[in-house]
Amino acid sequence: MTTEEKVGYWIKISDSDLKIAGTMLENHYHLYTGFMCHQVIEKIFKAGYEKLKNDTPPYIHKLSSIAEQAGFIDKLTEAQLNFIFKIEPLNIEARYPSYKNLIASQLDDNECKNIFEQTKALQQWVKTEILLTK
Repeated sequence: MTTEEKVGYWIKISDSDLKIAGTMLENHYHLYTGFMCHQVIEKIFKAGYEKLKNDTPPYIHKLSSIAEQAGFIDKLTEAQLNFIFKIEPLNIEARYPSYKNLIASQLDDNECKNIFEQTKALQQWVKTEILLTK
């Protein structure tokens, strides 16, 4: 696959995960809404990594690390960075019982709507950054 095809792959699955997150939100599956929003951002950051580094993204899930390695971290606004740190625990930690209940207790319809909207905005911002890169 070419770099452009790999970037397209990551963008496509990020878009698909956003649709799934929307479905989870509509059906009030709060924990899964958060989890899928994390996946959206992870995959769009990996698209950016592929484009900017012309290399396979790291096999990690920590959003701040992927953003840093891709070269986005210094371009993010404070609000975007805070959002990344906010949703970072919604991936791995949400899979373990001791964390799952704690995280689930912090997610309700309003919080999930907020997370979903911020996810869409950050995903679009990264897409724009990718398009601006030659």
